[in-house]
Amino acid sequence: MAMKDYSDEFKADAVALYESTPGATYKDIAADLGINRATLREWVLRDRGRRGTAPTGPRTGGTAVARAGHPAASDDPDERAVRCSA
Repeated sequence: MAMKDYSDEFKADAVALYESTPGATYKDIAADLGINRATLREWVLRDRGRRGTAPTGPRTGGTAVARAGHPAASDDPDERAVRCSA
């Protein structure tokens, strides 16, 4: 599969749409724009790094707590934590 080359304007608009839509997920916005979820996430994280802003917490309002032997869940609402059997 060939990589697509998106304009800087398209990337900026995609990031702005994601950042300005409360409760939106990478998956939702990416599907609306016809792009890959991981691509949108990369653009958002790169833009936040460029602006020097810290990643926001989970958009779903949950909190992640690490337990011994179990990593904390990702702040990415599209990342699904794998449950460990005890």
